[in-house]
Amino acid sequence: MSAHEQLGFRALADPTRREILHLLAGRELTIAEVAENFDMTRAAVKKHLSILGEGDLISVRAEGRSKLNAVNPAGLKRVADWFGYFDAFWDERLNTLKSEIEKDTQ
Repeated sequence: MSAHEQLGFRALADPTRREILHLLAGRELTIAEVAENFDMTRAAVKKHLSILGEGDLISVRAEGRSKLNAVNPAGLKRVADWFGYFDAFWDERLNTLKSEIEKDTQ
């Protein structure tokens, strides 16, 4: 597992950060706009955004004096691909189990 993947999973471990990702999935938001949706300080929201950025799950771009935060699809894809491996693993295992059970019932 790469460092970005590890940081991505760390970022996703927190429910607040997952909620922030949901907000950013719709559009780019400033720190203040994200903070309006939570009962926490802007500094706390900025820390959550920083962790999401370290995990490569969001990108930040400057527009004038504002910094706009957005979901980084490539970062999310890396995490999804990692989970995809285990989806395939368990699909294979469960199909094998099903076949064995069906053999026993015949």
